Amino acid sequence: MNHPKARLRLRSAWATTGILVLLGLAPAPLAAQEGAAAVQDVTVTDVVIPLGGTLLKAPKLTASGTRLSKEDLAAILRPDSNVPWEQRLARLDAGSLTVPVLTSENAGPGDNRQTVTYRDVVARDIRAGRVGELTAAGATVSSVAGPNRGSGTYGQVRATDLDLAALSRLYTVPGDGKGPVQRVYGTIQVSDVTYSDARGTTVKIARLDGRDLGGRQIPDGWSGAFAIVAGGFDGSSDRRPLAAAAADLIAATAVGSLEMQGLSVSDSDPKGPVLFEIGRAAYTSAGSEGSTVLDNLALSRGSLRVHVGRLAVLGTSLVPTVAALQGIAAEPTAGPGFSDIEMRRLTPKLGNLTLSDLSIELPPEGELERAPPRDGRAPARGGLSDSGRAGPGRPADPRTGDTAADPLALSVSPRPVRRIALREATLALGAPNDGVPSATRLSLSGLSLPADLVAGAPIIGMLPVYGYRDLDLDLVADATLDEKARDLALREVTVSGRDIGTVRLSGTLGGIGPELFSGTLPAATMVMFSGSAKALDLTVENAGLFERFLAAQSKDLSLKPDELRKEYVTASLLGVPIILGNSAAAKGIGAAMGQFVMKPGKLVVHAKSKEPAGIGFIDLGAARSPAAVLDRLDVEAKAN
Repeated sequence: MNHPKARLRLRSAWATTGILVLLGLAPAPLAAQEGAAAVQDVTVTDVVIPLGGTLLKAPKLTASGTRLSKEDLAAILRPDSNVPWEQRLARLDAGSLTVPVLTSENAGPGDNRQTVTYRDVVARDIRAGRVGELTAAGATVSSVAGPNRGSGTYGQVRATDLDLAALSRLYTVPGDGKGPVQRVYGTIQVSDVTYSDARGTTVKIARLDGRDLGGRQIPDGWSGAFAIVAGGFDGSSDRRPLAAAAADLIAATAVGSLEMQGLSVSDSDPKGPVLFEIGRAAYTSAGSEGSTVLDNLALSRGSLRVHVGRLAVLGTSLVPTVAALQGIAAEPTAGPGFSDIEMRRLTPKLGNLTLSDLSIELPPEGELERAPPRDGRAPARGGLSDSGRAGPGRPADPRTGDTAADPLALSVSPRPVRRIALREATLALGAPNDGVPSATRLSLSGLSLPADLVAGAPIIGMLPVYGYRDLDLDLVADATLDEKARDLALREVTVSGRDIGTVRLSGTLGGIGPELFSGTLPAATMVMFSGSAKALDLTVENAGLFERFLAAQSKDLSLKPDELRKEYVTASLLGVPIILGNSAAAKGIGAAMGQFVMKPGKLVVHAKSKEPAGIGFIDLGAARSPAAVLDRLDVEAKAN
């Protein structure tokens, strides 16, 4: 079941689309009939046109440069006309159609009622049902009933190359969804959009542009499919009609490009006002795939500031989503709602995602610090103000108006801004199988953050103790999932830090399938019983961390660094082999560790299971000693 606010936003999106459609349909009844002999201007009044759940009202409508008579026009506008819209629109010819005020009243779902009122609607150069240009000076939007009430305005609306006959066919005439794409709009622009709801959220868009918008005819018609989808989110009815209608709409929609400029979303949250902004958002389609680029994203809440230079998603496709919806629609029986597995299967193909120039300014830990008085006394009442001027009870210098420095003064010492920055992040996802990508590669370059942010975290939480104040990190994680072999190949997991070093890990895990990523506890538990470790390669390169570690330990143990180093070498050569069972592999690991401690450079360990199926996770957890595990591995270790 969708959240009510989510339903509102989805409905608002449909309403916006419907508004543009209704703009095109408003003059549609003006079918050109050849009864009039001369070109003339014709005006009719009190026009009312019901279109499904929408009611169009125009107090006055004028057709200029047309051969229609007033009687012809009045007959065409009859709501109970038995002549199909498509036929009437195909015969429409006029120099222009003018509607000073056009009102669209839309009812549902539930108690919601939305009214859109357009000003100065003009269609120009109408030939055989095609409009060369359609404009509206602006519009007001009002939702006056239900919990999702709100209001807004549009600036100028302009569309070119509008095919009214194609629009009518898509919305009212059923098809099989396999016919040719029918272009409805050549271009469309909407400027200065503002909408505010009762919850205190305001959305503003400076400009919207679309190009080559159209689609295919579908079984329920677009109007019927929208009604099914709008009414199907209550979660109480058969989901199959909803899935079928949603699949039809997604597959039938054709978009050349969309661009949005100057988006801002503000929310008067009680915990602090929130402002989210996007400088530019652009979508471009290429066959079955598309790309989306977002420039200059910003989020602020109190002292928190987040900025992203660019976010790009390339190679996206809704083909897997459509296939999953069609599968649900074809089920012999189905109840309401969608399961977690089905929701995962609805995930579209995301392709490659790139994020660049991320910066996050964190709120300061404290705003003010009081300067302690030199003599330990508390600040006197009526002392100096922050600017050093005399406060009540302290005389000022008659020459300057200032007082001498006072140790009892209150000083303002703002905490330094703590910033997290990321130069670039890339995420490449392979084709999904049951919603799980077959391959994933994540790369983070130039991640910088204060070291105290990781304090307390496993392993890296000790970095502040070793004298690191700021961290500069790079990360790569590359993995593939072989569903047939049920193997998860960790091709590369690398973490490197400036003046720290590099840890690189690769290997193969067996018994891993898509269920691991379902997010359910039973699946994760089953992996513990079915999963296994087949191979592991570990590389550690030192770039300063070991020296800092040694210095910190020496200070704690009151030893010289060289003395402590010798003890670690001895522990590596003698203690590690004993712990690991004193086998040849254990001695090799100890010798390599000893060499690394003596001259910290690079340590490499290769381990492979002697058994083709690998060592089960449950066996690793139940092993009585490290030696019991090591005996089942072929191990090679070397240093420097």
